[in-house]
Amino acid sequence: MSEPFRLAIVAGEASGDALALRFLESLRQRLGDRPLLITGVGGEALMAAGLVPLFPQADIAVMGFAPVVARLPLLLRRMEDAARGIATFAPDLLLTIDAPDFNLRVARKVRARTPDIPIVHWVCPSVWAWRSGRARRMTPHVDRILALLPFEPAALERLQGPPTVYVGHPLIERLAELRPGPAEVAMRADAAAPLVLVLPGSRRSEIRHLMPVFGEAVARVAAGRPEARFVLPAVPHLKDEIAQAVAGWVQQPEIVLGEAEKLAAFRGARAALAASGTVTLELALAQVPTVAAYRGAGWEAAIARRLIKLSSVILPNLILGRNVVPEFLQADATAPALADQLIGLLAEGPRRDLQLAGFAEVETIMRSAGESPAANAVEAALALVAIRPDEPSGSRSG
Repeated sequence: MSEPFRLAIVAGEASGDALALRFLESLRQRLGDRPLLITGVGGEALMAAGLVPLFPQADIAVMGFAPVVARLPLLLRRMEDAARGIATFAPDLLLTIDAPDFNLRVARKVRARTPDIPIVHWVCPSVWAWRSGRARRMTPHVDRILALLPFEPAALERLQGPPTVYVGHPLIERLAELRPGPAEVAMRADAAAPLVLVLPGSRRSEIRHLMPVFGEAVARVAAGRPEARFVLPAVPHLKDEIAQAVAGWVQQPEIVLGEAEKLAAFRGARAALAASGTVTLELALAQVPTVAAYRGAGWEAAIARRLIKLSSVILPNLILGRNVVPEFLQADATAPALADQLIGLLAEGPRRDLQLAGFAEVETIMRSAGESPAANAVEAALALVAIRPDEPSGSRSG
């Protein structure tokens, strides 16, 4: 029997688990009958897929400044535990997924202990938007970055970061779920009684800052288009806060819960009012014309203006290199401005056509890596594993 392939994975949260599971499925197909041994950090689904955990994923699944500070001693200890466990396991490959503040420190510690282990990081940190110095600091201890967005390889090269491969975005595999089927085509085409998505975000801070202005904008749209119907897909853990915020709205949206209900709303929607974030890319691939907005605390805005040097913060706009999705940030995100743009997108005409043409172009660009991001990720990672340990470490990153 052939020697087992030894894989170490560090996934800090559920989204990383989902990527890791797809990676494992493609890797097992690639390995054929060769056994696979897995250790690292992951959730229950990864453990069911064969991962032997170094410690519970819950120890490091933390977001937000205050929670991170509160748990900092444990996080620092777990970085050391992960690096030591991985070095002892001596994998053929270390795959770290997202959670860059934790994972890239683990990668540096592993590289210091065992320089010959190939290290691949999946999901490029947003160094192209802020803290660009991170790109160069990753280069000594990350051999390859697997990017979800097509502009990231060029950005990392410009910033002197590690070699980066665009492997594709998981949303490409979900186009059928996002696009209208025969039952929804007529609903989306109905300009007389349109369905409007309201997407105020998935974090409490977003809900707090955006819900009031979104409520006012929805009321204005409803006044101008009384036949419109509004649907708000809510993440389950925020359903109570959202219901409380919506209770004071003049125009009540229908609140739906769960992924299936959200996707059904996407398939039937004629337009959307959305918080900036990954959801704007979902909407572009779903071909739903969108108005995007963001509001945060004043101190956040001040920091962002100093750190972020981009012409847009909306992913479809960044992918295209031009702005097709109107975005309203901070003080510019007013109810009259949002409502005016949204009413314009509900009607047939140049404003709507411009976005739809741009979204078709986004899809073409996003598909350029092929249909399976996970299979692409496996091939890009295994290209490093084939290098002999006695070759200079710099030759790994070609």
